Amino acid sequence: MKLDFIKTFGEKIIFCLAVSAGITLGAVLAVSWLGGSIERYLRDSGYRSSLLGPDGFRPEVRIFFLVVIAVLTFSVCFYLMIRSSIRYIHLLADKVRDISEGDLDHPVEVRGNDEFAAMAADLNAMQKNVKRLMEKERIAEHTKNDLVSSVAHDLRTPLTSIIGYLGWVRTRKDLDEATREKYLEIAYSKALRLEQLTNELFGFVKLEHNEMTLNLGKLDLIQLMEQMLDEMTPSFVQNDLTVKFRHTEDSMVIEADGNLLARLFANLLNNAVKYGKEGKQIRVEVEKSGVYAVAKVINYGHVIPKNELGAIFRKFYRTEQSRSRDTGGTGLGLAIAEQIVELHHGEIRVRSDLQGTVFEVELPMQQTQKEEVS
Repeated sequence: MKLDFIKTFGEKIIFCLAVSAGITLGAVLAVSWLGGSIERYLRDSGYRSSLLGPDGFRPEVRIFFLVVIAVLTFSVCFYLMIRSSIRYIHLLADKVRDISEGDLDHPVEVRGNDEFAAMAADLNAMQKNVKRLMEKERIAEHTKNDLVSSVAHDLRTPLTSIIGYLGWVRTRKDLDEATREKYLEIAYSKALRLEQLTNELFGFVKLEHNEMTLNLGKLDLIQLMEQMLDEMTPSFVQNDLTVKFRHTEDSMVIEADGNLLARLFANLLNNAVKYGKEGKQIRVEVEKSGVYAVAKVINYGHVIPKNELGAIFRKFYRTEQSRSRDTGGTGLGLAIAEQIVELHHGEIRVRSDLQGTVFEVELPMQQTQKEEVS
């Protein structure tokens, strides 16, 4: 029976004691009346014994019998009323033991609204938190293993080439100057690639551990994007890509960290070059939308499957698993891009269909106003 007016286990104990005492009193009175009827019947029938005197049962016998009836009645009533709580306590104790043994998949039923119900709710919340922390730890361990594996592969490839070319130049004394210069140039380009990978990894670690702060300043997003496109012109030419830059404003001044934004758009443009070279064109668009600046980087390479769009910004995720020279890397470029956008209180989105793959970055024009709203 559910009693809504009882809020605590102490109140339930008092209620059960009162009800049990009332039932016991009624039982004692009923038994006393029944005993008197039996006494009268025996006297009228002429029955006599050591227990039955001329005035009924002897007082000590009567008191003993009534005390036994009272104790049995009270104990049975109190146990029947409290046994559900006792079973629930055992259930909670079993759940605590299960949690200590690692069972985090079965929540305990919350019954009633007393302290034990609150304890059950707390146990379920603790179980959920422990499971979440264990899952987070498992993901962190998996991420660490991925990082070690990725670093080992991505750094070893250019490093092996550098050692190979320099070792060959060092041992071949008969090389002419042009050949020597050629292989030194190859080794140098590999060293630059190695530096890029190292910087990317260190930058990711700083962003991941919130060790990087914004150095805010006023910058012209249109001018920044033009500068980025100019710097990447050799890469566009090398991959036979044409670039179209469209902007609705001649100037678009925003408050942001210029170095981080340069890295953000460099990652998006490099990604467009790697995966969009078959489309022969890259489009960049910048426009203003309310208090936000919106920048889009569009390529026309392979369409990203819908089931992969949700994971595109995940660390070490790659839409194709080959680590070729052209598309190899740490798999951190888009993850870093997302972290930089979040650091600026913005949003980054991606969509991909036959009309192209669009990476859309939305940044607040004023960071101070955005932080006040937050």
